[in-house]
Amino acid sequence: MALSFFNKRTKRISKKMLYLIIPLLFISCSNTDINEPFTSPDEKITVEVNRTNEGGLTYSAAYQETEIIKPSALGIEFMDSTVYAGDIEILHFEKSSTDETWEQPWGEKRLIRNHYNEYKLETVAGGHQLNIYFRLFNDGVAFRYEIPEQENLDSLNIKKEKTEFIFADNYPAWWIPAYMPDRYEYLYKKSPINELEVVHTPLTLELNDSLYVSIHEAALTDYASMVLRQSGTNTLHGELVPWSDGIAVKGSAPVTSSWRTIHITQTPGELLTSSMILNLNEPNKLEDTSWIKPGKYIGIWWGMHIDKYTWGSGERHGATTEITKKYIDFAAEHGFDGVLVEGWNIGWDGDWVNNLDAFNFTQPYPDFDIEALTEYAREKGVGLIGHHETSAGVTNYENQLEDAFQFYEDLGISRVKTGYVGPKLDGKEWHHGQFGVRHYRKVVETAAKHHVMVNAHEPIKDTGIRRTYPNMMTREGARGMEFNAWSADGGNPPEHTTILPFTRLVGGPMDFTPGVFELEIPSKPNNRVNTTLAKQLALYVVIYSPLHMASDLPENYEGEPAFQFIKDVPTDWEDTKVLQSKIGDHITVVRKDRNSEDWYLGSITDENSRTFEIDLSFLEKGVTYKAEMYQDGEEANYQSNPAAIKIASKEVTAEDTLTIDLAPGGGMAVRFERL
Repeated sequence: MALSFFNKRTKRISKKMLYLIIPLLFISCSNTDINEPFTSPDEKITVEVNRTNEGGLTYSAAYQETEIIKPSALGIEFMDSTVYAGDIEILHFEKSSTDETWEQPWGEKRLIRNHYNEYKLETVAGGHQLNIYFRLFNDGVAFRYEIPEQENLDSLNIKKEKTEFIFADNYPAWWIPAYMPDRYEYLYKKSPINELEVVHTPLTLELNDSLYVSIHEAALTDYASMVLRQSGTNTLHGELVPWSDGIAVKGSAPVTSSWRTIHITQTPGELLTSSMILNLNEPNKLEDTSWIKPGKYIGIWWGMHIDKYTWGSGERHGATTEITKKYIDFAAEHGFDGVLVEGWNIGWDGDWVNNLDAFNFTQPYPDFDIEALTEYAREKGVGLIGHHETSAGVTNYENQLEDAFQFYEDLGISRVKTGYVGPKLDGKEWHHGQFGVRHYRKVVETAAKHHVMVNAHEPIKDTGIRRTYPNMMTREGARGMEFNAWSADGGNPPEHTTILPFTRLVGGPMDFTPGVFELEIPSKPNNRVNTTLAKQLALYVVIYSPLHMASDLPENYEGEPAFQFIKDVPTDWEDTKVLQSKIGDHITVVRKDRNSEDWYLGSITDENSRTFEIDLSFLEKGVTYKAEMYQDGEEANYQSNPAAIKIASKEVTAEDTLTIDLAPGGGMAVRFERL
């Protein structure tokens, strides 16, 4: 017979101190007298934890009257078959509540409210202690496991988790596959739960027109990342990505898993604006963050993808002193603060994708004078952005890591783009296993010691580490712009960027690298960028990154009036709102500049044209703004007429509405300048 610990709703706790942590509300209970459900601060989300007939624990979750997660297993299994899942005894139960507001050094929103109820269960099973924590926010649920320090448990090897997510129905989900050679760089598919493969998180589901759920994780520190395996109708099992020897997690007590997160929102836009992932991470560990600055950059990058330049040395080598100076001059003229240079260091010649041990991170090619270029850039008010491609050769990189970052620090290079092209790290370990988690964290911590900001490509997925180490600025982790230049499937379809905000971006910022103006690529007749020009501008607002790239060749921006929007748009925001959205179809986002009173709007659509009337009530009341509008021109179409754009301006107030006309594959970008 199942024993339910929770059968009464807790009373609402009023919170009036927005900027202060409230005192802990502490409850201690025995194994038999816990008599309340877990509830979110607004009491709309409820979690119940039950004991099974076999002595295990399950959890279930509901939003108001809607069942979200049916009773689903909790627990951990060791390699020696010790199981933290059956015959569990509850030793202690605590409840606490937190309501605080903290300030991001940079981000989508300056002030972040962290408001949750926490429930801690201290248990024992198989002779070992296990703590299970639940945190309930107004927009979701999170739980994690903690194996505390204890006798007779010095070292441990975790085989798997018992964690399940059993949904109330066979809901449709947007997903990309796990355990694949290209990591996260796949187009999203939409399928019901029972047709899913093994999938990455964030995994986003649409329960109905007014309820959306996204499964992910937060604070992934020294643990294997979680993928989801379909294991029966409506059922997903949380699977830990293993080491090459089959062990999931290696360590010694105390060991803490990442938080398993379940966003529950009434609109898809609330997934994008949620702060739950950030709030589940530890506060900032860096005493000084004055050197951490968002910005915009250009780079010797797109030219490689369209075959104008090569990464390796030779007649078409892109990373030369001469070419880099031209990019620095362009950046200085147009207000960009960084120039990314790929292919500057020894190791790119030959089949560089397999050069695991060839890269030298302190030795430039002879035609790249890095000392002279950093000084030239400094005089122009621009900084070089270093590049570390490893071809997934982690051991080679770590052997040089300290010297590589000291080299950059000595030169005054404060930003680095890292890369891990290759199906497995060191040829044998998954990017998203514990081996990879440890490596990526080591890079961020080493970079912080040398005052270097990180933009990681082929990364571990984003789980909010930027709160703890705010020098972890942005990362790739999905199909970006580059696929338009050479992929055999014709590049990213128009709907791709209308899915990313509700899937990949739930985890955090993405270096998508928008800003291509030559949408039909002369050197690649079988490839093109499947957007209009106006949509390229709108992506700077829709897809958040604190380091945004203007990715096209400098000559393609010359004489283009639309380039002004890229020069104007900030990368650090006071506030962010989603005005309307439908996953895979369209989204409209507005963001307020942190350093001025201006607002910016980005609106994009899939392959279908759309018209919206947008309420401008987000603007300050009683104030007039100049709306500088970059919109699809007459007969614009991402296939037949992608460059057609109309630029106009008019005065507006918070009482006005704005008509947004989007062409097929199109977009609209607006700067609202306070007058």
